[in-house]
Amino acid sequence: MMQRRMLAAAAGVASVALGLGVAELVAALVAPAASPLLVVGSLIIDLAPSWAKETAIALFGTGDKVALLVLIGVVLAALAAGAGILEERRPPLGRIVIGLGAILGVLAAVTRSGAAVLDAVPPTIAAIGAVVALGLLLRRLPEKSGRPGADNPDRRTFLVWAGGVTATGIVTAIAGTALQAGARASQAVREAFVLPDPATPAPPVPAGADFRIEGLAPVITPNADFYRIDTALRIPQIDANSWSVRVTGEVENEIELTWAELIALPLDESVTTLMCVSNEVGGSLIGTARWLGSPIRDLLTRATPKPGADMVLSKSQDGFTAGTPLSVLQDPDRNAIFAIGMNGEPLPPEHGFPVRMVVPGLYGYVSATKWVVELEVTRFSRARAYWTDRGWGEKGPIKVESRIDVVKSPTNPGDPHIIAGVAWHQHTGIAKVEVQIDDEPWVEAELADAVSIDTWVQWRMPWHATRGSHTIRARATNTAGETQTSHEADVLPDGATGYPSIEVTI
Repeated sequence: MMQRRMLAAAAGVASVALGLGVAELVAALVAPAASPLLVVGSLIIDLAPSWAKETAIALFGTGDKVALLVLIGVVLAALAAGAGILEERRPPLGRIVIGLGAILGVLAAVTRSGAAVLDAVPPTIAAIGAVVALGLLLRRLPEKSGRPGADNPDRRTFLVWAGGVTATGIVTAIAGTALQAGARASQAVREAFVLPDPATPAPPVPAGADFRIEGLAPVITPNADFYRIDTALRIPQIDANSWSVRVTGEVENEIELTWAELIALPLDESVTTLMCVSNEVGGSLIGTARWLGSPIRDLLTRATPKPGADMVLSKSQDGFTAGTPLSVLQDPDRNAIFAIGMNGEPLPPEHGFPVRMVVPGLYGYVSATKWVVELEVTRFSRARAYWTDRGWGEKGPIKVESRIDVVKSPTNPGDPHIIAGVAWHQHTGIAKVEVQIDDEPWVEAELADAVSIDTWVQWRMPWHATRGSHTIRARATNTAGETQTSHEADVLPDGATGYPSIEVTI
């Protein structure tokens, strides 16, 4: 009896694998954004409370999406196994379970931003394929499983069928992924695109901006190392030649800007540090890049916002929204841009190709919209953005902060250890960093040359260490005289605070 239940569970898992694989192929052909796994995953992200998302980021960092997909896969396998057992013991309960899963998939597909009628097809196909396969496999269950370990031709035949069904599901899923036409077109355009020369190049990075200490974050973060936090389970694949951004809402003139028009505009180059609001004190969800793009304020000037408007609701191709103060985007002294280039190459797809927003001085959740397709000029009293609708602060100004990256041991006996890190307060700048060892007085560290007020700055301090365990803290002061607070606060609702602190043993 136990072996028969295990075989029935295997039938359920194999059947659902087939259904999902076929659905992935169908999605690639008729509804590329409606993969059942991805739309259900996106629904979970949207419905999950803020504490759950922060826990996922704290546990898995930038691997949070992979962790979610693995979790969904495990849950689906368990439910599929249960459906197989139920169908074998009390039909049609197993098919009902699969049908309920299909309903959830359809709802997730048709309720997402920009959904179309065809988006209901892949989850429906998944259910039909799984139900048909489950019936066929259960009819091949051996009537008697025999003694444990005994050779059973009927069981072998069933396992061959179950393995074949599972393999078919895997192959069709791979084929569906390979057939993503949008991905091919997007990749081809990006690979062929050569960034225009900037009309206004960024000043060169000062020679004294990088101490070049092993373990200390470089001034410019390589694209491959730049953090990625967003709500997209599958990176949107957008053909730049068909991309456009619209300016709508409370404006005198609604405007649409195409890709060809954007890259023909005079482009500005700037070096800017971006940071995620989910970054814990001393965390790594921060990076600096050389960006190339067109000033957002120029497009807003053409659109002419109406009196009373104070917010721009930027919208992503994947449905994400961010609310940015209109005054920040109109500020002539702030390099808020539609970025098309990152560190000398077209934006990587995971960082927003073809176009994303880069706004110095604000956390990414209110400003750094990737795959941007619309700017709606509105008011904070009338509109809510994705994260602000989930309990986060409305305007998200970045706080003055610092981080300890490394305590480097001396090369020669008698030389000091070197404590080094970075500090930032974008669009204000850093005036000094101080370091405290245990409960000793604070000592001012040496600052590297700043690239600009919109970037982080490296710092270092020699330390003649004594044997034993020590606690090292740091704090930064910005150019306006504001010192980093010692008050410890969580990332919710508008960014973590407190002194970064590490324990070392000499």
